[in-house]
Formats: sequence, structure tokens, C-alpha cells
Amino acid sequence: MFDPSRVRVSGPLERYVPGFLAELVGVGYKRQSAAFQLQLMGYLSRWLEEAGLSPEGLSSAEAERFLAARRAAGYRNHTSSKGLAPLLGYLRRLGVVPPADRPVRSAAELLLERYRDYLLVERGLVAGTARGYVDLVRPFVVSRCDSGVLDFAGLTPSEVLSFVLSECERRPRRQAKLMVSALRSLLRYLHVEGLIARPLAHVVPSFAFWRLSALPRGLDAEEVRALLASCGRGTAVGRRDFAILLMLVRLGMRRGEVAVLALEDIDWRAGQIIVRGKGNRVERLPLPVDVGEALADYLCHGRPADAEGRSVFMRVNAPHRAMTASGVTQVVVSASKRAGIGEVTAHRLRHTAASELLRRGASLSEIGQLLRHRSELSTAIYAKVDRNRLRELARPWPGGTA
Repeated sequence: MFDPSRVRVSGPLERYVPGFLAELVGVGYKRQSAAFQLQLMGYLSRWLEEAGLSPEGLSSAEAERFLAARRAAGYRNHTSSKGLAPLLGYLRRLGVVPPADRPVRSAAELLLERYRDYLLVERGLVAGTARGYVDLVRPFVVSRCDSGVLDFAGLTPSEVLSFVLSECERRPRRQAKLMVSALRSLLRYLHVEGLIARPLAHVVPSFAFWRLSALPRGLDAEEVRALLASCGRGTAVGRRDFAILLMLVRLGMRRGEVAVLALEDIDWRAGQIIVRGKGNRVERLPLPVDVGEALADYLCHGRPADAEGRSVFMRVNAPHRAMTASGVTQVVVSASKRAGIGEVTAHRLRHTAASELLRRGASLSEIGQLLRHRSELSTAIYAKVDRNRLRELARPWPGGTA
């Protein structure tokens, strides 16, 4: 194993080695990873010396020149801006090297940024929903950009329809429905801003999608056992993943709700957790004993001591920062592949929690409370997996028997 203290750095960056090493250790880098970072620092310092540059001359362009030279020399690790980011970030915070060049944003991105602000301020959407709308309409905005100039003045209804048809053909049904809604919103914004002369939102056709047409696909009991057993609970990663999977499959939490769970959201004395859900809603859920035990095991023996922030679940690799919603999904996907049950997503475990409650005799209203549905229609889909539950929703046929 490499020893960071044995790495020698000469040249203009030599004086910054102790501080950089202390920062690497402080954010959780292992000895070998820290040694690799110091080796990279040594290469960069010698390159600066040979190029006749001081640290103050290490602009973003010069950093890219260094990485290109490293790739040309045959190196395969730490050859991208991501690999150099810890060192440059440290030197920039010290003011030793110039700040990163701000990327030049295109006219399309500038418009999308203004549209996002409109959604947040004027429409009152939450940040996640606004970001989703922006991502969905980005292809349409980019398609109106010619030689760096946006052209909406000549936009016609037929062009809008052509875009909708081409996009709906290549998108899943649910995503296509969201796309047409987002496009209507964008066209209203463009009209309000005077970028199009006439309102065109009404020309966007509705997309036929019956939300209760599909069956929720949960896992059966054997698959759940295999999923949980795939986590090696003798390791920090296994403890973390086991706790995450239990929260998803027992409490029906969304991946984003698990990612933002903070230490203060767990009320050990009352046996409850605070869930920060969609639409900035904050609700309490009971903390089952097995979920509480898994959380306590991870917090005591798995969560990094040098973790940054108050989030419960942290990344494995340094720096130890909070997991993202995508990271939670990756935990589920990896565990399902290890368990040999195919690729399972985090949302499917939410269906699993609801289906298990239904199997144990819970009412639809109780399932809706656990899943924190705003509308009873959202919960009604689970009645389809049990014919007895369908009788709670079905109306008697005129003239028929009860």
C-alpha cells in the first residue's frame, strides 16, 4: 500500500503539500488514494516548472494542456478534469491558482434558465419539478437555435405538431405525457415574454394515457429476502445498503426522500422519522423495529466519521458527502443484480411495500397514508392486484344483484 508521506513533490507546488494532504485525510481519502493525489500533484508541479509557469498561471486552459500531455504520455489514470478537481479545488480555495473559467452558456441555455425562474417564481413549482420541465423542453428550444441565435418569431403550429409527433414516437408513454405538458407551459411563457406573436399552447395535442391502465409490479416475499440477503452486512457499504433497502421496501419511501433524510429527522424516543416528500411536504412515519435496528447499525458502524453534513446516508468514496437520489437507485439496481432477480428500481420497492400491506389486509386508505398520496385515485391502482379490493371501488350494475 502506498504511503502518502513517502511521496515527494518538488517545484512550485511543494509548499502546499502538507495542507493538501491534511485536507485529503480530513474528507476521508484512504492512504492509497491520498498517495495517488499527491503523485498527481508532483507531476503537475514538475510540468509547471518545465513550462516556466507559476501557480498563478494555472488557468483552466493550462490545466487542460497538462491533462492532454499526461494522456499523450500514456497515463491512464487521473487524466480528466474530474481527476484533477480535488487538487485544483484546494489551490483555488487558497487563491493560489485563478478561479475556474465560467463556461460560455448558449442562447438556448440562457432562455431555459429564464424559463426555470419563471416556473419557480411565477408558477410556484418546486425546484425538482421545474428542473424536470426544463429538461423535457430542452430539445425543442435547441431545435430553434441556428448559428447560436434563437428563432421563435417564425414558429408555426405545424412545426410544434411535428416536434410533438417525433418526440412522442421515441419516448415512453408516461414521459411523452409529461413532455407535452411541459411544452404547453413553455409556449405560454414564450407568448408572455413576447417571443412568439400568438399563443400556441392550444395546438399541442393531448396525449392519451390512462394512469390506472397498468398493474403495479412489486416483488414477492422470496425476491425481497434475496434482495436484502445480497447486502454483506459485515461491511460499511453492506450496512448502508441494507438500511436503504429496508426503508424502501418497508416504508414505501421515494428514493429522493431517502437521500435527503437527515440525522435530526430520526426521532428515536418517539419511534418515528420525518419524511420530506414531494411538494415540500413534511410528514411523520412510524419507525419499524427492524428498520430502526438497521439504521442504528449503519450509524454506529458504517457511516463515515468524517462525513460532511447531517445527511444519514453518505457516499462510499471520499469525499464522504450525502448520497443523491440517483445513488439510492444505484444501490437498489446493484443489489437486485447480485440477488439474481433482474434489474429492479427504487420505485418498484415502493410498489412492493404497498402490495405487501394489501396482502396483509390493509385498507386502501391505510396504504394511501403510508405512501402519502394526495389523491385517493393514486392509491386505487393497488385495488387491481386483489379482486376483493375491487369491490370497494365498483358500483353496482343497474338492475343487478348486490
